[in-house]
Amino acid sequence: MSSDDEGPKQAAPAAKPAMSRFLKSGGDSDSSDESSDDEEEMSDDDEQEAKPKQGGRFLHGASSGEESDEDVKRVVKSAKDKRLDDMEATGKAMDNALKINDWVAISTEFDKLVRMAQRQQNVAEPVPPFYLRTLIDLEKSLNAAVAKDKESKKKMNASNARALTAVKQKVKKVAKEFESELKRYQEDPEAFERDFQATFVPEVAAPAKTKKAKKGDEDEEDEDFTTVGKGGKAIQFTPESIFKNLQVVQEARGKKNTDRAEQIRILEKLLEVAVTPYQKIRVLLALIASRFDYNSSVATHMPPELWLSAQKEVDQLIAIVAEEPAYSIQEITEDYDELVERSPETEKDGIVRIRGSVISFVDRLDDEFTKSLQNIDPHGTEYVDRLKDEKVLYSTICRAQALYEKNKQEEPLGRVVMRRLEHIYSKPDPVVVALEATVASGDLKPSVILSSDDQTSSLIHSLCVHLYKSGNSLLRTRAMLCHIYHYALHNDFHTARDMLLMSHLQESIHNADVATQILYNRTVVQLGLSAFRCGLIKEAQATLQDIFATQRVKELLAQGVHQQRYNQVLSPEQEKAERQRQLPFHMHINTELLEAAFLVSSMLVEIPLLASIDSEDQKRKVISKPFRRLLDFADRQVFTGPPESTRDHIMQASKALQNGEWEKCRDLIQSIKIWSLMPECAAVKEMLAKRIQEEGLRTYLFTYAPHYRTLSLSLLAKTFSISLRSVTSLVSKMIWTEELAAALDQSAGVVVFNRVELTRTQQLAQTLADKVNAMVEQSEKSLDQRLGVSNTWNDRPDGGKGDKRGEQTQERNRRGDRRGGARGGARGGRGARFAQGLGSQMAGNTQRNR
Repeated sequence: MSSDDEGPKQAAPAAKPAMSRFLKSGGDSDSSDESSDDEEEMSDDDEQEAKPKQGGRFLHGASSGEESDEDVKRVVKSAKDKRLDDMEATGKAMDNALKINDWVAISTEFDKLVRMAQRQQNVAEPVPPFYLRTLIDLEKSLNAAVAKDKESKKKMNASNARALTAVKQKVKKVAKEFESELKRYQEDPEAFERDFQATFVPEVAAPAKTKKAKKGDEDEEDEDFTTVGKGGKAIQFTPESIFKNLQVVQEARGKKNTDRAEQIRILEKLLEVAVTPYQKIRVLLALIASRFDYNSSVATHMPPELWLSAQKEVDQLIAIVAEEPAYSIQEITEDYDELVERSPETEKDGIVRIRGSVISFVDRLDDEFTKSLQNIDPHGTEYVDRLKDEKVLYSTICRAQALYEKNKQEEPLGRVVMRRLEHIYSKPDPVVVALEATVASGDLKPSVILSSDDQTSSLIHSLCVHLYKSGNSLLRTRAMLCHIYHYALHNDFHTARDMLLMSHLQESIHNADVATQILYNRTVVQLGLSAFRCGLIKEAQATLQDIFATQRVKELLAQGVHQQRYNQVLSPEQEKAERQRQLPFHMHINTELLEAAFLVSSMLVEIPLLASIDSEDQKRKVISKPFRRLLDFADRQVFTGPPESTRDHIMQASKALQNGEWEKCRDLIQSIKIWSLMPECAAVKEMLAKRIQEEGLRTYLFTYAPHYRTLSLSLLAKTFSISLRSVTSLVSKMIWTEELAAALDQSAGVVVFNRVELTRTQQLAQTLADKVNAMVEQSEKSLDQRLGVSNTWNDRPDGGKGDKRGEQTQERNRRGDRRGGARGGARGGRGARFAQGLGSQMAGNTQRNR
């Protein structure tokens, strides 16, 4: 503020210097120290680089037109130059701190300098002479500071004294690491300086030569052309320098500051200049591994473009090894010099063994393909486009199989055959034929391929037999499950069931790994669907019973993740592990269709059973708890509207079947839309209509038998629209199995009922007999576990042939057969625990197969 004497005219000039001083601090620094530092740090090149930026910072076309010539002449510092400038700036800061004897600042700046030198080594650059000169000068300053005066240390404050001691120890440690470089530098500093500047020359010539190369054709590029990497290192892409460059790339692999994309570009260039088969194999092994290392995250998948490049390079590697029998890629080899060219003439036995693994690349390709399908939306076109790449992947797997068959390497051959089998065992025949067409047209073919005259079953059988003969028990188990799944998929239920019973996998599957348990669950579910499609309702219900009783169908089939298990929330690690083992969408088994098959089978089994029992104690005996639970819930509903879901259709159909309205039941079941997803949909609906008629007749007989003395067979045939012959056969079967207390009078064409009412004592005796039988079976199982008796197919050295324990097991099966026959086929034998209800037929088949 100004006084009244000064007036307004004097106030304006007073504000002007303040305003200019304010602007000066925003632009040109008013501090002499700051300006001097800026002048020291900024070179002439930096000033030339900064001027165009100030003028054209916000102009889109600043680099075009008249200013384009200035941009071409402009020199931009490389990363190496910037690192050297940073090191020199740190050295100057240390010199300034030495002048004032500030050892705390010297310690901080020295730590920064050591880190910069370490960064130089990470990018495979030589140590600059400036760094060695700084070490020597700092060591002299330390000795001088300590020897100057013994009392000087006492005059220092505590922090400065501790910093002096710390710097002395650090310098001693670093000098020991660079002992050889320091010795060379002290002997001839000028020669050391010239050697370091020699690596700097290609960097200056690189921009001009690169521009010339861009103007010309890339195909005319000289083989001895020198390229500068990101770190400023000169790389010569020549056949003679391949192994040296490979070693540099391998040493940088896995380090934190490694540019993976730059490594891949270097290896691609090395592959172009590789001449001998040994050079090509070595470069391909490193290049494929680098592509897989590009994406370090386990949770995400490999980009499709990178995956396709790796797949083509694996094919190229297999082709080279197949064409050159003298070169062999093995996981375990003797040590050899990786910087020396090798050929069959230099080896003792004429075989060049190279350390690597083709099967690991094939496994990784397959795993990355599966992982990509897991992370892509299955309802979009991207999923379908990605699924098309399975054809080239299958071709690569078959080429690897042909390679291992040619080299007679059994262990990797079994693994690659298992990979091939896992791609085709669950697919329909047209898809398998399309995949095999690519193999038949290739130049490298395995011994087993699908010809035009063969069926897919013969191909699956040949691959599985090869794995059965291998010594790997895990591969045998998985091959057996794939074989059973394929038979079940093609509606050969009896063959699939007999193979599963004969293998005894259900007794030892709980000891297998998670992936094998998932495959077992999928196989059992497909076996149940096969029985349903074949019209074997009891077998289908018994097979699907166990997996639906757990109420975790999606989780057991690896088609979904449940957040809670046994009232416990999954940890993030557990949920992540479960998500990684989920199957791709195209391999899913439709759970809604599976539930429909199970509930309809349970309806056809449970409704006649409910009509046949009288007492409440017998009603508590439940065959299908999930179905009975849904039926009880439906009975408690006060108002029932039109059916909407699949469960609604089945529950209302069950009520109609209980009331004898078999036509309504048939219409409700056939109107379920999910049947359209089942193969041979029309045949399945026709089969269900016939079974509903038969079970409706059985339910009617069980319900009204106590109220009639005789029933006309012709009336039954007319009521349920069944032929008289079928009615007679069905009634005769019920009389034979003691389900119906009646006699058949064919001359009169009637059924004569015999009323037999069990007393209370007889009912209790029958209940006691059932409990005793259950206790005997449990005792037999406990005895077998205590004696260590194992009937597992994988654990028996004779491959499943009968022995002493096998005869004992057969005797137990016969006892179970007699008990199962008395109860209408409740349990056929210990081997058929998963299929309770198949009865004596399963036990007899088990005895014959064993």
